[in-house]
Amino acid sequence: MVFVDDKTDFSAFLRQQRDRLTPGEVGLPSTSHRRTPGLRRQEVAQLAGISIDYYIKLEQGRGATPSAQVLSALARALLLTRDEREYLFTLAGDTAPSTTGPSSTVSSSVRFLLENMPEVPAYVVDASWNVLAWNDLAEYFIGELTAMPPADRNLARWMFRAPADHPHWSSPSSRAFAQIVAADLRSSFLRYPRFAEINLLVDELKNASPLFGELWDQKSASTPVVQKKLTIPDRGDFSFDCQMLSIADTGQQLVTYCAEPGSPVREALRQFAEGDPTAAPQAVRYTT
Repeated sequence: MVFVDDKTDFSAFLRQQRDRLTPGEVGLPSTSHRRTPGLRRQEVAQLAGISIDYYIKLEQGRGATPSAQVLSALARALLLTRDEREYLFTLAGDTAPSTTGPSSTVSSSVRFLLENMPEVPAYVVDASWNVLAWNDLAEYFIGELTAMPPADRNLARWMFRAPADHPHWSSPSSRAFAQIVAADLRSSFLRYPRFAEINLLVDELKNASPLFGELWDQKSASTPVVQKKLTIPDRGDFSFDCQMLSIADTGQQLVTYCAEPGSPVREALRQFAEGDPTAAPQAVRYTT
């Protein structure tokens, strides 16, 4: 892959897109000490998951040509529209992967990863938050998926159709997770504007849930980690991290519930994965 003509247009486009955004639009805290508009280079690098040194080289037209994975990460970080994303790839001498719709096929490598995480609840969702694949431990937190028809396995619908007085909403971690789901759906809505399933789901949730409408209007950016809580019978409440890892160019995410090594919840999950029923967490339909 080579740059078209030279790197000037590519670098200028990156700077232009960085300058048009505010920290609040991408979920970063705003400060009053900015001398220039837009995001800082460090912030774009952080959002894209690349080093600041590499990003500076890209803006200055130096260094190696970015890979398709880096270009996709930059497009997400800069909230590019479909046309802008395609233009970014064109300037880099590449062709943008299709964005006509998200993928509902989980690759064999991701399935292999799920199978090799027996002590970590983990599942894969698509751009509409349909649960596509999961390991055994995940079912104790998001319901008995095996018994459900595929059309009923939508986590966003389970969450936001819960009544406002449901105990689920009394947990700050539940509301924080709901904000992430709403923000991620908004990102998918912008990334796949012609994908009917997402459009219909967003309309449904807006009509069914005032909270979803409120979170949607905040235009927050999704964050990859949120602290969550769970209750293990006879053992009390435990905290752990819910981490979301994007699967490149599919619209999918791998969601994992991770506990600190040596912590009580990590030990309880290990025991349950080994078949100890006394360690089993409560099976819930709504994640908390």
